[in-house]
Amino acid sequence: MNRRDLLKGAAALCVPGLLRAQTKLSDKLAVIDGGGANVTAFLTGEGLVVVDSGAPGSGNAVLAALKSFAPNAKVSTLFNTHYHLDQTANNEAFAAQGAKIISQKRTREWLSRDYWDPSVEKYVKARAKGAWPVETFVNKGTLKTGGEEIDYGYLLMAHTSGDAYVHFKSVNVIAVGDLASPVRDPELDWFTGGWVGGRVDSMDLVLGISNDQTKFIPAYGPAMTKAEFKAERDMMEEVRQRIYDRVRGGEGPQDMLEGGALDGLPRKWKDPMKFLYSAAKGGWGYHDKLGSNVV
Repeated sequence: MNRRDLLKGAAALCVPGLLRAQTKLSDKLAVIDGGGANVTAFLTGEGLVVVDSGAPGSGNAVLAALKSFAPNAKVSTLFNTHYHLDQTANNEAFAAQGAKIISQKRTREWLSRDYWDPSVEKYVKARAKGAWPVETFVNKGTLKTGGEEIDYGYLLMAHTSGDAYVHFKSVNVIAVGDLASPVRDPELDWFTGGWVGGRVDSMDLVLGISNDQTKFIPAYGPAMTKAEFKAERDMMEEVRQRIYDRVRGGEGPQDMLEGGALDGLPRKWKDPMKFLYSAAKGGWGYHDKLGSNVV
């Protein structure tokens, strides 16, 4: 780390490698780097509303950054956009300070039960009870707190089986979790139900509640404009159409890769085989949506 990086990190209350920046999108809303993953903090008249709690090992840095952003405010509510550890690792720390954790119903189920993860071929133990959401929703809801109105809703099979968005209406910002992936390969948690079709449909849902000035906060990377979010949606729609044709024809991920399923797109995949494997598994999981000529 050079001197410039060191000073930049210190100014952002940074633990090297854990918390690189705190970006304010308005006087009320900041995006904190929680171990690489985004933690969104919104200041209301009754405390902070936070989206996602950060990755393992980032807890102290995240809490320090929140204190810097709003020195006199406690976290009243924590939303989880989905169950993955890099978005929920610090749930217990927030709950211990009195925050109410809210998630889509299926996210709580994944956090509160043992399950078999076929992607790593092992059982994953349920999280400690302090990490579990205490309030869940099925479709959508509204939180009214401190003079603010915050909408939230289900993103059906977009990335996992329990994804959610959180819409901070007064500042025109939507936290979308791993629905958008501007700096990493898009991921599909196929064994819980995530698939390309669900991702595109959910992106359309979020676009439908936005306007041209809306900012979108992904799980990783900088805030996105509507044009940037729409461009990723259009790319995923192109992928969906290509995957449909190939799954109908009985192709596997290697066939898809060699056949150019990801060629000519406006981005390059770091691990195209992993993505195509997940896309193919998800496609077969929703074979009834692929058309009448499924082989």
